[in-house]
Amino acid sequence: MTTEDFLEKMKNGTTAKGGSDMHLKMHELSQRALRITARLNGSYHEPTELREIFSELVGKEIDESFGLFPPFYTDCGLNTTIGKNVFINSGCRFQDWGGITIGDGALIGHNVVIATINHALSPKERHDNIPAPVTIGKNVWIGSNATVLSGVTIGDNAVIAAGAVVTKDVPPGVVAAGVPARVIKKIEM
Repeated sequence: MTTEDFLEKMKNGTTAKGGSDMHLKMHELSQRALRITARLNGSYHEPTELREIFSELVGKEIDESFGLFPPFYTDCGLNTTIGKNVFINSGCRFQDWGGITIGDGALIGHNVVIATINHALSPKERHDNIPAPVTIGKNVWIGSNATVLSGVTIGDNAVIAAGAVVTKDVPPGVVAAGVPARVIKKIEM
């Protein structure tokens, strides 16, 4: 299975059955991501070099307006798309098998987790990986220690409060907080 075929299947929501060719490809790509993130996180890099390493990790060129404070962790990297003027603070963990898209101007706080994989509740199928994408709109601010779960879309200009666990879509222009996150107010534009 080629990497391109695998990534397309994951983006389309194909379950990676435990022990299958897809599952083995996940392990192969995880090793690639571990090598690159070890280099990314292992020492200081000038901003240009940091963008080059991050571009290698995600498999596409990252805009010069991108900012990152390492360490950063991912188990794939190749299913992440980053817009312009995006900033990712230190300690973030992206599980991007199902696809993560981050819109222009987004701010991602310390220790944010974005997870695009789920598992079946049945113990017989628990080792299967069920992907669903996460989409983060333009000018979204995700506060420190928030978690965004698979299949979620966060609308443009929304704010996710620190520590929130986002399990459902968040509309544009609101603040969502809590566990699970719920809308607590509308943002005046």
